[in-house]
Amino acid sequence: MKGLLRIGTRASRLARWQADQVRGALSVVGRAATLVEIHTSGDAAPNVPLHQFGNRAVFTKELDDAVLDRRVDLAVHSLKDLPTILPEGLALAAVTVREDPRDALVGRWPIAWSDLPKGAVVATSSPRRRAQLLRGRPDLAITDLRGNVETRLAKLDSTADWTAVVLAVAGLVRLGLADRIGERLSFDLMLPAPGQGAIAVTARAEDQALCSTVREAVHDEVTACCVSAERAFLGRLEGGCQVPVAALGMPMRDGSIRLRGRVVSLGGDRAIEGTLSFAGGSERAAEVAGIALAKRLRSEGAGEILAAARNTGV
Repeated sequence: MKGLLRIGTRASRLARWQADQVRGALSVVGRAATLVEIHTSGDAAPNVPLHQFGNRAVFTKELDDAVLDRRVDLAVHSLKDLPTILPEGLALAAVTVREDPRDALVGRWPIAWSDLPKGAVVATSSPRRRAQLLRGRPDLAITDLRGNVETRLAKLDSTADWTAVVLAVAGLVRLGLADRIGERLSFDLMLPAPGQGAIAVTARAEDQALCSTVREAVHDEVTACCVSAERAFLGRLEGGCQVPVAALGMPMRDGSIRLRGRVVSLGGDRAIEGTLSFAGGSERAAEVAGIALAKRLRSEGAGEILAAARNTGV
């Protein structure tokens, strides 16, 4: 019998839920595994806005180091947290089937976008969400909020002058908190972060046998093509959690994938958006499409928006 695999994970309930899904899938193909909790720099400073870290790998670096140092064999991440360029020696072994990629509006009571009063306070830690909220409603007051899902909900529930928070639908669903969702926001209003809703598994690139096992256990090719396009789009724009870049690849009935990308100024007053369709089935073709759409949006002014966002911060 092969040895027990060690899966690195962040300590939050959502992170452990995600790692447990991978552990369960590995058991089906005959590989037993145990979870190893690893604390990241992003978790260690929950009150620091993400853009102040100056590091795109705030939730992944320590997990990556543990894999490369052989303290664990695999690491499980929310794909949207994973930098588009991985550390040398690390491979993206597999991507899981995607949960609903939309963002959710959550209030202390069920609340819809149209219910938000003028000047309502909405909390989010994401420049992408902030920019798109203000694009849709310039009157909103956006305040910063970080922490795991339960911490953010508790902060909302205890802060009387806050109207709502914006969280990923996927995390709420996975934690059994879908009843807190007031509205799953439309993509016209709120395009998600690249990779949102998908789970990523990383491993040492040299360990081809283990990568193949993980791929057999959890990999979903359709999701992989969609997120490959999204991540290529993000990477070509040199974006990350700290800048307002959104993208979504959507599988079509004819087997093609429609990639939609958006870059929004932090104040929401300017947005550059576009779409590009490509044949599904090839992650390489997906990457080419993502780069092509990013180049097009850059030519239309996205680069200037991102440069201003990086210089300004939030």
